[in-house]
Amino acid sequence: MRLLRRNWQELNEDIMPNLFSIEGKVVLISGAGRGIGRHLAHSMAKCSAFVYCIDKKFPKKVPSGVKKNMFNIKCDITKKKSIETVCKYIFSKHKKIDVLINNAGITIPLMKKKLFYEKENWAKTIDVNLTASFFCSQEAIKYMIKRKEGSIINITSLNAELAFPKNPSYIASKGGLKMVGKALAKDWGKFGIRVNNLGPGYIKTSMTKSSYSNRKTRLEREKQILLQRWGNMDDLVGPCIFLASDASKYITGQDIYVDGGWTANGGIL
Repeated sequence: MRLLRRNWQELNEDIMPNLFSIEGKVVLISGAGRGIGRHLAHSMAKCSAFVYCIDKKFPKKVPSGVKKNMFNIKCDITKKKSIETVCKYIFSKHKKIDVLINNAGITIPLMKKKLFYEKENWAKTIDVNLTASFFCSQEAIKYMIKRKEGSIINITSLNAELAFPKNPSYIASKGGLKMVGKALAKDWGKFGIRVNNLGPGYIKTSMTKSSYSNRKTRLEREKQILLQRWGNMDDLVGPCIFLASDASKYITGQDIYVDGGWTANGGIL
């Protein structure tokens, strides 16, 4: 019995510290100039991944402690040629791309007192949230296939499952991104490439600042959340590292909702 216990402890010491490791992995994150994308980038860089942030604008300073392995590249992801250039550059530096996180997204709600959604806002939202993410995935796959492994993580939303009012383009784009993820998982699984969707619930960010600051709105939404609180950006870090690491190496085509139980709550009895 003592021998079995010692062998189990040795096995844990050998496997467990490395199971969730992303050390040395090359990670590309879109929309990483601020908000969730920036927080994920910083957190993964602190875990010793090489993190490439792409966005149109960035803060002036890279956070301390990650300057050697967190890099900012200005890029408009709606321009396919720009994505091609970025991926080619990253591959030339590291000879691999391990993880792509499609985080970039915009939201343009229907203006007050308007009944019909404007075509230009529809097109802009779909272009950034869905089309650009699809082409980012296709470009990253070109390099992942060389090593027959890779993880793509789509940051979707509660709105990939549930319709909320006055924002049809956002809901359509996130629902579309969810299904693109499943389509790519089906097409590329035989090459060892995994594609999963990570759907945040109500997370405190600059995008949700106004609704969180409204006490009535905040409390109404907390009633629907089983954990009875809004999420923090830290709540997304663990699931993201899980999907990027070898701990999830047999998981693909799945939806993981980090929503405090919102989607599971059928209503208050």
